[in-house]
Amino acid sequence: MNSHPIETGVEVPANHVIVLFGATGDLAKRKVIPGLFHLALAGLLPRRYRIIGSAPEAFALSTDAFRDLARDSVERFGELPPDGEVWEEFVASLSFAVSSAQDDASLLAAVQTAETAIGGEVHRLFHLAVPPDAVLGLVSMLGASSLRARARVILEKPFGVDLASAKRLNDVIRANFDETQVFRIDHFLGKESIDNILALRFANRFFEPLWNRDHVRYVQIDVPETLSIEGRGAFYEGTGAFRDMVVSHLFQVLGFIAMEQPTSLEARPLRDEVHKVFETMRPIDPSHVVRGQYDGYRDEPGVAPDSQTETFVALRAEIDNTRWKGVPFYLRTGKALAESRQVITIGFEEPVMRLFPLAKGAPQHRGNRLVVDFADPGSIHAHFFAKEPGPEMRLNAAEMTFHYQDSFQTAHRLEAYEYLILEAMLGKRTLFTRSDGIERLWEVSADLLASPPAVEPYAPGSWGPASATHLIAPNTWCLPE
Repeated sequence: MNSHPIETGVEVPANHVIVLFGATGDLAKRKVIPGLFHLALAGLLPRRYRIIGSAPEAFALSTDAFRDLARDSVERFGELPPDGEVWEEFVASLSFAVSSAQDDASLLAAVQTAETAIGGEVHRLFHLAVPPDAVLGLVSMLGASSLRARARVILEKPFGVDLASAKRLNDVIRANFDETQVFRIDHFLGKESIDNILALRFANRFFEPLWNRDHVRYVQIDVPETLSIEGRGAFYEGTGAFRDMVVSHLFQVLGFIAMEQPTSLEARPLRDEVHKVFETMRPIDPSHVVRGQYDGYRDEPGVAPDSQTETFVALRAEIDNTRWKGVPFYLRTGKALAESRQVITIGFEEPVMRLFPLAKGAPQHRGNRLVVDFADPGSIHAHFFAKEPGPEMRLNAAEMTFHYQDSFQTAHRLEAYEYLILEAMLGKRTLFTRSDGIERLWEVSADLLASPPAVEPYAPGSWGPASATHLIAPNTWCLPE
């Protein structure tokens, strides 16, 4: 299939066969299929490509039915409608093949047919958008087949549920693929605003000298969600907010915030610096953790009537190195909360002497803060004090703001998922998590998983249990603003 590249200045991948396991599932319909079509619209799919949807026999579709599913997915969840020449080429590239861990015959035939149609050397991308219990079998099946050659594999979270299961998963992956072929996807790391953290620090001299324990009082990573578990009770019971969000997402963001400057932005030096942060993280102290559960969670289908699964978690993490020792990193996330936000706050130390009185009503507890909103398209806000107009020297809160969408052309801005799929096709591993990092994060989580504090109830639409406020005292959460 020939796409129509625009002048993006971005490298276009070599010719590919893309196999989407779990093609009939929710993730494929909401993210992967619309994302692939948007890449085609942006001219960022290979010049020649085929996309094969795959699922076990119980979920099998004809090729025509899969094409109908793709149209519906793009209509419901895509940014642009499925029409025009690019859509016709995209939908013509789609086919479907039944596969399972025990049966790869139909898939092998489908890949061979697709590669013959493309011609020449063809790379393979296998996207495992499947439940966790299906991953090990599919990885083993691919590794044992001829499909392993010229292949890359995208794996979805969770990467285990504890240290033992993470090690088992990594052992199976290593037995079948080289680590350079494996792309563990975390869509938080594909966000423009996460890249902007690196640019903010390392491209601007006036920020980096302040990015340490001498000037920073605290760091907050706050990702509340208004959504409930939305009927996913059986899944959530075995996961909870900590496993679902903190280990998989918020710890990764922490690594990017706290890392030292790498020698380059290539995969190895950058990921080495992130891993050094994980190595110096102290084990999470259960006494520095608040777990909550929204009222009504236990009434959800699939949830135990006496469930102790947390739908909210707030915690204090600490990093034992010379840059960050003594600076608390506060992480908070949860379901059915008052707002849906994705915010990083760097709170700076107060001046040694306060010379200026504050105006009446000025926020005394806020101080100097740098706030990064990393919900796409993202923004950066610097909060400071300035003199209030008038005859007296009195201060009030002021703010300088950068909005990504107001400052750059975003017509072909890639959503995080799309960007990471493109990076995987190009073989660029900078924004993907690696096996030793995953194992280290489960290691620092072991004490909490072994002895979690009891869940505390909270009302839907609130900001979680009151204990979360006490957790960070004398500091305060910067949300709600």
